[in-house]
Amino acid sequence: MNKKLLSLILVLISSINAEFLLTSNKIGTVGDYSYELWKDRGETYMTVKDNGKFSCSWSNINNALFRIGKKWDCTKLWNQLPTIKVKYEVDYRPNGNSYLCVYGWTRDPLIEYYIVNSWGTWRPPGGQSRGTIVIDSATYDVYVTDRINQPSIDGTRTFKQYWSVNRNKKTKGTISVTRHFEQWTKMGLNLGKMYEASLTVEGYQSSGSAEVKQNDIVYS
Repeated sequence: MNKKLLSLILVLISSINAEFLLTSNKIGTVGDYSYELWKDRGETYMTVKDNGKFSCSWSNINNALFRIGKKWDCTKLWNQLPTIKVKYEVDYRPNGNSYLCVYGWTRDPLIEYYIVNSWGTWRPPGGQSRGTIVIDSATYDVYVTDRINQPSIDGTRTFKQYWSVNRNKKTKGTISVTRHFEQWTKMGLNLGKMYEASLTVEGYQSSGSAEVKQNDIVYS
């Protein structure tokens, strides 16, 4: 076969394989990133792209999460990892209750955490703020909520959620993830060993769509 033709075929195959569609629950890796689509029911579409980018849409759901980021093996605490930042830009179009956030879990203790920078019709998680922190020139309210016998990375469990929620919606910029962990720890909110830090779009009893144009996980 002609070498130029072979090269063209390989480029075409590579471009075809660079994006793929998910419609049901799945965890995997692409390049240096981990991706996951999770839902309990409803219609979900997630196109996984290169360099952490993805697009998603959802309707007739109860709860659905679309996310791409980093996952670890739960052997290190946050302060045993390099400093983590997420540089992001998202065309975010929720219709109802939804969050745009950095999201993840730890084990020992089992904690689900959110760093929320935009949302739909309702600002999560409700209730009284436990305090405020200023990071990346933005003011965040900090919350702690309890989940009783709810789905987790370890099956149905009871666990706490930690939240940093920006007072203003922001769909582009930098999220200094490690600085949130530092501030939570100073407030007595201790995380366990790291499982995940992912740029996430979550929908709850709603519909919507999002196009993630940038999702760079930066270590230093």
